[in-house]
Amino acid sequence: MPVAGFGVTLRNFFRPTVTEQYPTTPANVQPRYHGRHQLNRYADGLEKCIGCELCAWACPADAIYVEGDSNTPDAQFSPGERYGRVYQINYLRCIFCGLCIEACPTRALTMTNEFEMAGPTREGLIYEKHDLLAPMEEGMLAAPHPMAPGTTDTEYYTGDVLRTTPEQEAWVRAHRPDDETLPENQPVREGHIPHSEQSGPGTPTPLGAKRFINGTGGGI
Repeated sequence: MPVAGFGVTLRNFFRPTVTEQYPTTPANVQPRYHGRHQLNRYADGLEKCIGCELCAWACPADAIYVEGDSNTPDAQFSPGERYGRVYQINYLRCIFCGLCIEACPTRALTMTNEFEMAGPTREGLIYEKHDLLAPMEEGMLAAPHPMAPGTTDTEYYTGDVLRTTPEQEAWVRAHRPDDETLPENQPVREGHIPHSEQSGPGTPTPLGAKRFINGTGGGI
């Protein structure tokens, strides 16, 4: 009967109306929502992007521009030979389809839940690499710096590099002593006891450090 088509309408007609209080109350965004892009880092701070430009080729809206460059011993930004020197996303063109993240071979490019991206100028909606890079997490060292000793890009891709090494910290300390990501340059949290002060003869070595010291960290 034609009346059966109104079943959904009639069921919802007597339900209370729900009004979203956005922007006073944050919006309830689904976990898999395709929002602003993010360029991810490895656990030691090196960038995952290798400048292959596959994301730019996959973009149906021609919204992504990438320029790759070669890593050098004095400027190692990502594991392997190449890194993304220039990375731009034009959000005036982006249709948030997600094809770019499907094309990325290193999972360097993912999409966050951030959707509040309106701005007063067109230029401000062209995001540069520094706008897209993931924030530094605790224990990471800002690139450039060498790869973990004894590793190749394979160990990075397979997730065997779990943290920075003393050799990497020493390199950054020698070349950029004022780097904010060095342990000694980070602000001490209130009530936090530095590891150097709480370590003693009976203090166990952290599990992550044992993997590097004993050489069992996937070739590290």
